[in-house]
Amino acid sequence: MRRACIDIGSNTTRLLVADSDGERLLEVHQEREFTHLRRGLASNGEISDEKIAAVVSTQLRVARALGAADVRGVATAAVRLAANRDALVSAVRGACGLDVEVLSAEAEARLAFAGAARTLAYDPAGPLGVVDAGGGSCELVVGTVPDRVSWFASFEVGSGMVADECLHSDPPSAENLSQARARVREVLDGVQPPATARVVAVGGSATSLRRIAGPTLDAAAFSRVLALLGGAPAAELARRFELDEDRVRLLPAGLLVLEAAAELFKAPLEVANGGLREGLLLEVPHG
Repeated sequence: MRRACIDIGSNTTRLLVADSDGERLLEVHQEREFTHLRRGLASNGEISDEKIAAVVSTQLRVARALGAADVRGVATAAVRLAANRDALVSAVRGACGLDVEVLSAEAEARLAFAGAARTLAYDPAGPLGVVDAGGGSCELVVGTVPDRVSWFASFEVGSGMVADECLHSDPPSAENLSQARARVREVLDGVQPPATARVVAVGGSATSLRRIAGPTLDAAAFSRVLALLGGAPAAELARRFELDEDRVRLLPAGLLVLEAAAELFKAPLEVANGGLREGLLLEVPHG
């Protein structure tokens, strides 16, 4: 069955179209638009429903044109926290007919875990840890493959928030990076995840870091890439690694969130092949 998911995140709105038999996914198409919803949230607590309705409408048309029989729309931290979340959901429904589900932190953690766990090349020999570092929140999850969550924690710290608050120059200065690291650690201070056999990372920051550092994010990789990000303008690095310039500007903040999570788990992070959107598409369709 060809299915699609539109994921309205704090930094980006993403479309994934894939063929699914309930066990495996075969990707057909994916795309993203940097919508930076968190910035509107930070300025007045509300998000522009006109902008997001237009982006979602376009992505829905693409999904339908590709033959998606079932399209799910979800929203995460930025919409979850917005004062006008109900108006935004209504605006999207009015513009294109798509019902958007605003995910709770628990649902976001569960889907990220399921998407990561069910797309592993091999199963861990014990509990799996998942770090979902997004633009407006970070979820830490521990459970058993394929989809049984035994522990999770969600924090209002993400690449968009940390970048907007702390990273004011391009490239970010050493002082900016020091402030950002302190901000991240302040939020995550005292968290003690259960022991795990393996830890994977999902989200845009993790996927982008794989292009620069490879599939394993350990202390040496974090240090090497942070020095790189602090040593050249975002436009230059975007060209070099074939990344969006918007993503490169967010990447030092996302890296620091992932670095702090790796320290909490006391393990390197492997960049996962799937996350929230894959988890959604592997669920049994409604009805």
